[in-house]
Amino acid sequence: MTLPAPVRRNLLLLVVCLAQLMVVLDVSIVNVALPSIRHDLGYSTTGLQWVVNAYTLTFAGFLMLGGRAADLLGRRRVFLAGTGLFTLASILCAVADSQATLDGARALQGFGAAIISPATLAILATSFTEGRARNRALAAWGAMGGVGGAAGVLLGGLLTQELSWPAIFLINVPIGLVVIAAGLRVVPEGRAQLEHRHFDVAGAILITLGLTALVYGIVRTDSLGWGATGVLVPIAISVVLLAAFALVEARVAKAPLMPARLVKLGRLRAANLVIFLLFAAVFAMWFFVSLYLQQVLGLDALEAGLAFLPMTLVIIAVTTQTPKLIARFGSGRVLAVGLLLAGVGMALFSDVHAGGSYVANVLPAGLVTAVGLGLGLVSGTIVAVQGVEPRDSGLASALLNSSRLVGGALGLAVLSAIAASHTSDKLAAGTPHLAALSDGFSVAFLTGAGACLVGALLAALLLGRRAAPAPAPATEVESPAA
Repeated sequence: MTLPAPVRRNLLLLVVCLAQLMVVLDVSIVNVALPSIRHDLGYSTTGLQWVVNAYTLTFAGFLMLGGRAADLLGRRRVFLAGTGLFTLASILCAVADSQATLDGARALQGFGAAIISPATLAILATSFTEGRARNRALAAWGAMGGVGGAAGVLLGGLLTQELSWPAIFLINVPIGLVVIAAGLRVVPEGRAQLEHRHFDVAGAILITLGLTALVYGIVRTDSLGWGATGVLVPIAISVVLLAAFALVEARVAKAPLMPARLVKLGRLRAANLVIFLLFAAVFAMWFFVSLYLQQVLGLDALEAGLAFLPMTLVIIAVTTQTPKLIARFGSGRVLAVGLLLAGVGMALFSDVHAGGSYVANVLPAGLVTAVGLGLGLVSGTIVAVQGVEPRDSGLASALLNSSRLVGGALGLAVLSAIAASHTSDKLAAGTPHLAALSDGFSVAFLTGAGACLVGALLAALLLGRRAAPAPAPATEVESPAA
């Protein structure tokens, strides 16, 4: 039976948002479970970051390749294949019995996410006409970033407390199966009409290895210091690899991951820079607040998860109203206000201390940050795809996700290094452990606040004007799936 067009479009939106929620959840759902994972598998404090970063770096590094695959091979085909791979990798994470196995399975999860995520946004960008209909769809998709971040911590706490940490990965299995079953019915098979079918595999490998080397070098500053060979060599290798990536994109690749026509879109560049700064701060925020709640305030995993519930509800409320604000004030201005509020929230978080409390030191800051995040996620998503041709929808969506994830991975690495260094200095000076730990978190929050405020300024200056209309979506995505 053929579904009516309005019903099919609503189901399409639901399916792709559910898939996007799944991949975002796996960025944040591990945060509350990290102490349990460290206890069971013997991770060090700095090594524990790789449970997060093995996922985010692989996710970010292969996003552009995933976006190109969606454009060339068909968005439904790529979307379903990525979901299947992600579901399988989730099972491998759940049964992991060593650090290497878990890190490897998380990297495979990240590769699956890199296939899914750009396909989801490309499906929406080419299935809904620019304007009110697309803004509604993109608002729902963008909200998944904030809802997934906050709900992931809540769900992670519940599952870890009641069933142990492998359950945070097994939850993806029923979700993945539902997405595949529904996707076969409602997702269109659309692909871009291009004259070639080339993949820039070399570019994807170079940028993934380059980013991994950079984060590895930054993470090692905690134990070695910034001037150590073990830090400078990985960073130098990352510079060489990223320079090689730029050379491949400009001179070698037949179909570069970063085509010149996309680089020339000023609003696209500015939007991705602002989103990079937002996620560099907010991604680390989930990590540090989770640790503060458990390690300093003494909450268990479930209590820590429940502590994030007000933020989740605020993000949902704000994202539902953001399209109305964008229609009145423009996406760039709303994005600037979102970054400003996120910066204020991060600054409020810097008041955490050993004798603090959830009501006084976490809740107010969390609510302000949640409002800013809700505004920023939706407006950033909309402004980043304005003016992009349908044939590049997969690449543009992959670029947006890359900015989110690279910003998050680098932000977590840098802010963790800053926090750990400050904590070490405080401990060496005789400060009690919990006070030193809180002081380290405080400095990290202030640094994150600075990144958000810089992003707010850039958004106001570069994105304040309304964008020109973009080309209409390609007609080939309008037909229902076979």
